[in-house]
Amino acid sequence: MNPFASTVSLNMQGQYNTPDTHKYSVILPTYNERKNLPIIIWLLAKVFEEHQLAWEIIIVDDASPDGTQEVAIELARVYGEDKILLKPRAGKLGLGTAYIHGLDFCTGDFVIIMDADFSHHPKFIPQFIRLQQAHNLDIVTGTRYRSTSTPYLAEAQPGGVHGWDLKRKLVSRGANFLAATVLNPGVSDLTGSFRLYRLPVLRHIITLTQSRGYVFQMEMMVRARALGYTVGEVPITFVDRIFGESKLGADEVVGYAKGVWQLFKSV
Repeated sequence: MNPFASTVSLNMQGQYNTPDTHKYSVILPTYNERKNLPIIIWLLAKVFEEHQLAWEIIIVDDASPDGTQEVAIELARVYGEDKILLKPRAGKLGLGTAYIHGLDFCTGDFVIIMDADFSHHPKFIPQFIRLQQAHNLDIVTGTRYRSTSTPYLAEAQPGGVHGWDLKRKLVSRGANFLAATVLNPGVSDLTGSFRLYRLPVLRHIITLTQSRGYVFQMEMMVRARALGYTVGEVPITFVDRIFGESKLGADEVVGYAKGVWQLFKSV
């Protein structure tokens, strides 16, 4: 019998309706997400309110020309300026620096990082929180490549990817296989960007992280393990973006391979 499926363990995993007194800050980097932003904000607000969680969303927009910032301002009027905080930047400065910028405005105990394009559904956030609380974890990361959570969480369902062609699936699998073989990070999905961090842990790791762009996510996990932080994984269903275009290109793929090599030499 799986020891994590015992009655005692299940009770530890949030079977009792005890109030959560923590506050959760979501950092949403955006670029040309005018169509996606109102829906993802509504979904996030719905999840937080249904679970009676204190929350705020920091929108870090890189000077989107499509009116994303105007939409964010309207959303702040609807939900409240204490809930929706627009913190724009002057131009496209990269994903990693967007998180660094957003951290300056977080007031929560925990920080959730995710995409604004529906690739990451907010419905998984309660599972992240329950796993973190049950095992006092420093980080919980979503994974597309596991069928169960680690440590075990009864409600978790197998992860997966929808909307990708075979080429992109092979690229993603290959990137994770390369990193797992070379770096042995102990997690199954290094390239994912749907995660829950303790605020002090995220601040610490970011100060040491040197990469930018898509390598940033991988380096964060590798350094977290090297520093001895505890990491759990929750299977998620990743869905390709509905509106807009993917920002992943050939340069990012080459940069990722270089990043794996640099981490192998330095961490």
